[in-house]
This record gives sequence, structure tokens and C-alpha cells, in this order.
Amino acid sequence: GTFTQREATDLANVLNNPLDLPLTNVEQYEVGPTLAQDAISSGIKASGIGAARVAGFMIFYYTTGGVIAVLTLIVNVLCILGVLASLGATLTLPCLAGIVLTIGMATDANILIYERMREELALGKTIKTALVAGFDKALITIVDAHITQLVICGVMIWLGTGPIKGFGVTIAIGVFSTLFSVLIFGHVIMDLMIDG
Repeated sequence: GTFTQREATDLANVLNNPLDLPLTNVEQYEVGPTLAQDAISSGIKASGIGAARVAGFMIFYYTTGGVIAVLTLIVNVLCILGVLASLGATLTLPCLAGIVLTIGMATDANILIYERMREELALGKTIKTALVAGFDKALITIVDAHITQLVICGVMIWLGTGPIKGFGVTIAIGVFSTLFSVLIFGHVIMDLMIDG
């Protein structure tokens, strides 16, 4: 503008501290690790409630198959926690979100299998034949969905940092644990129940 040196200095002084009062700290807040612990505790509680409701629905809707599905979910979560523990990972909110998403993916895989089995039973096939056909017909869909998820995890791990990378790692572990728990463990348990 058209300010003189004196006017510019006066304006700068006014803007710096117009009241000519010293700055005193009246209140100060800090975010410590206890806030994160509260969030993790809430997340664990919410995850537990969600998992219990999913388990209740599966048992109510599929009865014996639902019990087996719940067993596969338990094995799935134990596998994830075991791998995370062996990697020395900490349980963060993104990690919890990855576990919850994995529970959803595993539940979806079980539902696909059981619905294919119901279709086969409706055609008059035996339970053993329906079991084999149910797993065979659902396999392509389950593997396709998990490969897609694995590609997304790869991008998150490659380009992400911090929480996003942790979320991607947890889901990647969950993809493999879901494939193991549903396609191998669940199939073996159902075979043993039918043969026994």
C-alpha cells in the first residue's frame, strides 16, 4: 500500500499484541495414551457384541451349520491374533477394524457354502453329496472375493502408512486365515460330523 515506514511499524505492532498484555497459559489439554486405550476398549467391546450377534444369527438360522460356522470364526480370529502376536504387532483400532471385516468375510463365505448346500438338498441329493457340491460351487466365488481383497490389501500396504498399512496387513492375514478356517477346517469338521 501507500504506508510510510512508521505507519507500517505501528500497524505491525498493533497486530502483534493489540492489548499490550503478556500471554499467560490459563488452561492446557493434552491427549495421552489413555485416550487411545479407552477407544481400543470400546472397540473391543463393540467387536465382541457384533461377533456375538453374528454368532447368534448363524446358530439360529443354520443350526448345526451355524455352530460349525461359529467354530470356524473362532479359529479364524485365533489365527489372526496368533500371526499378529508373532509379528509383534499391537492391537490398534485399524487392526480391530480389520478383524471385524475378516469376521464378516468369513461369515459371508460360510453363508455361500450353506446356501449352495441347501440348493443341493432341495434337489434331493444326500447330505454328503450336498456338502461336496456346496463347497465346490461356492469355491470360485469365495476365492475370487478373497483374491480381490488381497489385491486391495497389497495396495494399502504398498502405498499406505501407519494405520492404513496396519489395516491392510490385518486384512491380508485375515484373507489367508479365512480361507484356511472356512475351506479346510470347516470342511473337515462337517465331513467328520456327516461320516460320524
